[in-house]
Amino acid sequence: MTLEGRILSPRGFVRGRLHFAERILAVEEAPVEGPYILPGFLDLHVHGGLGADAMEGKEAVLRMARFHLQHGTTGLLPTTVTAPPEAIEKALRGIAEAMGECEALLGVHLEGPFLSPKRLGAQPPFPQKPDPAWMEDLLARAPVRVVTLAPELPGALELVRLLVGRGVRVQLGHTAAGYEEALHALEAGAQGFTHLFNAMTPLHHRAPGVVGLALERGLWAELIPDGLHVHPAALRLALKSVPGLYFVTDAVAAAGMPDGVYPLGAQRVEKRGEGVWLGESLAGSTLTMDQALRKLVAFGLSLEEAARRLSTYPARYLGLKDRGEIAPGKRADLLVLGEDLRVEAVYLGGRRVAR
Repeated sequence: MTLEGRILSPRGFVRGRLHFAERILAVEEAPVEGPYILPGFLDLHVHGGLGADAMEGKEAVLRMARFHLQHGTTGLLPTTVTAPPEAIEKALRGIAEAMGECEALLGVHLEGPFLSPKRLGAQPPFPQKPDPAWMEDLLARAPVRVVTLAPELPGALELVRLLVGRGVRVQLGHTAAGYEEALHALEAGAQGFTHLFNAMTPLHHRAPGVVGLALERGLWAELIPDGLHVHPAALRLALKSVPGLYFVTDAVAAAGMPDGVYPLGAQRVEKRGEGVWLGESLAGSTLTMDQALRKLVAFGLSLEEAARRLSTYPARYLGLKDRGEIAPGKRADLLVLGEDLRVEAVYLGGRRVAR
């Protein structure tokens, strides 16, 4: 199969023809006109979409995955919320089953339940102390790729070391930790920060907090670029400070739906316009990755940088060597965008996704 247009290659945009089957075969430069051709987006923090919540089981996970695939997300981590053990175990079973039917599903982002009760935000009120034995059980139930935890909890550093030893990316989030407590977690092997700036101790010049640690020493962090969770100026500051900053949607079931009330685990949250709320607290987003791209460009990023931080950077963070770039041998996970940066076509493993 062949596509013509402006192709985002590892060395920047080139005009030409992209030849592919299941994988990229060649990029042939030629003076052609055509749409933008980008690597598929990777969303490493997404709770739901089109009315479906990742906690609800296999069919809901497939529904949300198909919805986000329509918006250019060719790889995603269904993300759990804080819940009783049996609900988390059910969610992991559903995600594992769904992975057998959708190659866009890359594993699990376990956001909680090892979170600070002081920084739950819209997370349901079921935080738990780190439990290595239970964590071992969860790792056996589904391919957990990312775990968000609060590093100040008793036993958190032991859990960080266990997870890092299993190849899991550990992120700091929903935390009341001070700078030093969070630094100990980085020294134990934690790598990332979950929805940077949100649900963590802020930067103060005499108490730098988790935000200060991320800006000073963070190599990787995720951030929600919807314009509600983080001011564009703070987003641009993070870009200057965190080399591996990448962007996520943190989308919930309300994404793609009209205003109304939707599930977020055991909570019920309300979509009002572009925002999702639990009372007066933001409760995830309605963002899709193609919307994120357009917002990032509006915030001042070049199209090339915005696209890479939605694809190449998250692929590198997870260690996925065959995704996130358009180059020979990589998976043919692609999207075609018009001049208005709206999705015209999506390809998953070389097959065009029905729209």
